Amino acid sequence: MEFIVLLKQVPDLAEELEIDADGTDLARDWLSYVTSEWDEYALEEALQLRDQAGGSVTCLALDTGSVDELLATCLARGADRVVKVGSFERQPASHVAAAAFAAALRDMPHHLVLTGVQAIDDLDGQVGPLVATLLDLPHVSVVTHIAVGPDGRTATVHQEYAGGVVAELEVDLPATLGVQTSRETPRYAPVSRVRQLMKTMEVGSVEVSADGGAGLVIEAMSVPEVSATAEMIAGSPDAIAERIAAILAERGIGKAAVR
Repeated sequence: MEFIVLLKQVPDLAEELEIDADGTDLARDWLSYVTSEWDEYALEEALQLRDQAGGSVTCLALDTGSVDELLATCLARGADRVVKVGSFERQPASHVAAAAFAAALRDMPHHLVLTGVQAIDDLDGQVGPLVATLLDLPHVSVVTHIAVGPDGRTATVHQEYAGGVVAELEVDLPATLGVQTSRETPRYAPVSRVRQLMKTMEVGSVEVSADGGAGLVIEAMSVPEVSATAEMIAGSPDAIAERIAAILAERGIGKAAVR
């Protein structure tokens, strides 16, 4: 079976983030990037499925000029092949990313296309559904378990809902899945191995022309306002209740409630 994993780089939240001069994006000149956490789950799940069902795992990433380490890490973790898609100055919006991935996948054999359910820098979770729409494939998101059928034509997946509810669905293959978590913690890739692969790895390249539309448009960004420190209320239940009532009254809440 052919397993495809779509990966994305996102800003490293361990670094200090600043807003650019226009107030519509992060200042990216000095940003460090890491692989999206949910995409790492998707890769681990693909590797687990390959080891069970046979086949190969191919990792795709949009070429933003700085994805070699990401792709080398995929190989160090066990991927069979890595491919750069298109050429972009920076990570594009979800609609453009999906159009680029879909264009590459049209000429690439695939049974299961896995990607993270979302990414920290947009949280819209649209790449998987959009790729599925463009390729006319079924899609399931928020997936927490995948089992390929013995005939290789279907897969049983678990989809997570709020309140601990889980649905079990059967999906025809080929299909795209948005992975919420993997059955195992993503495997460790030794830094020395990643560095070695960056010098010797063979990276496929797919040129695409992708125009997916604007998608989400950020009109403004701002740093969260600093609020006053919390007041810790100690004492007996009666004393605590009296203090809470006094605070509400000071803010006009208690008086409004009485009226």
